[in-house]
Amino acid sequence: MRAAALAEAQRWIGTPYHHQMSVEGAGCDCLGLVRGVWRALYGPEPEALPPYAPDWSERTSIDTLSEAAARWLVPLDLSQVQPGDVLLFRYAPNGFARHCAILSAPDRIVHAWRGQSVCETALGPFWRRRISGAYAFPHI
Repeated sequence: MRAAALAEAQRWIGTPYHHQMSVEGAGCDCLGLVRGVWRALYGPEPEALPPYAPDWSERTSIDTLSEAAARWLVPLDLSQVQPGDVLLFRYAPNGFARHCAILSAPDRIVHAWRGQSVCETALGPFWRRRISGAYAFPHI
């Protein structure tokens, strides 16, 4: 499953950033990339996604992204993470998860970043210290 997830994520490289979209080649945000990988692996998404703003967690005081990941993905200890797994990131030390990516190598991630197309970048100190969770796609 991990190899298939990573291969699908890498197919999205070059897809322009577009908030709330999830269409390979046309546009996606970070969550849209993970949603697209889910659809390629399993078919329809497991739940409808409400419209969301870039600051959605701050508005609701609910860690929506982490809660959804825990419902549909398999939580992992960071020591178990492998290429093809999903990482969640928070920007503030005690903040909620607001970004996600797919690990492509021990030191690389595939993700959509505001103002950037889907790309593979280093999982350097900036991102490492912001990891808030790790998840595997389920083996259904």
